[in-house]
Amino acid sequence: MSEEGFWRIEIWHPLSVHFPIALLIFATLMMAIALLSKNEYKVLIQKLGSILLYTGCFAAWISIFTGDLAEGTVARKICDPTVLKRHETGAYIMAYFFSAASIINLMLLFKLLKNKLIPFAQYLIFLMMLIGTGYLLYVGHLGASLVYEQGAGVKIPTSDCTGY
Repeated sequence: MSEEGFWRIEIWHPLSVHFPIALLIFATLMMAIALLSKNEYKVLIQKLGSILLYTGCFAAWISIFTGDLAEGTVARKICDPTVLKRHETGAYIMAYFFSAASIINLMLLFKLLKNKLIPFAQYLIFLMMLIGTGYLLYVGHLGASLVYEQGAGVKIPTSDCTGY
């Protein structure tokens, strides 16, 4: 890859977007396993899920930032900008759900909730993560549609492939 291609602003979004996809899906799986688990590994699985949640949430906001940077370049080259708008709106909703789950999870960690609310909070966190994962899959599908159906961010080479 040429140095000019590496610094294209729209390239940073697909580079950053795959981290939150993997981290947040695995965080949701770990939290589900922790909720269903009754053995001595429950706390460990829950901590792993929390770490994945926090890092995935942070990575999601980085992906939104890089997506906002790429939007100006991409929006001018696609046929249906409504897909891009749905992609962006869905990404924000997804990030808000995972951020809310992170905040409640931190409240549990720092014992800021009353004991009788702890079981409810754990199920609420999982529900938010489950809804966030649904949005994550939806947003990922829209992103793939933008790239593979509309060529968003794709640099089309000349017919003789000069410059490569």
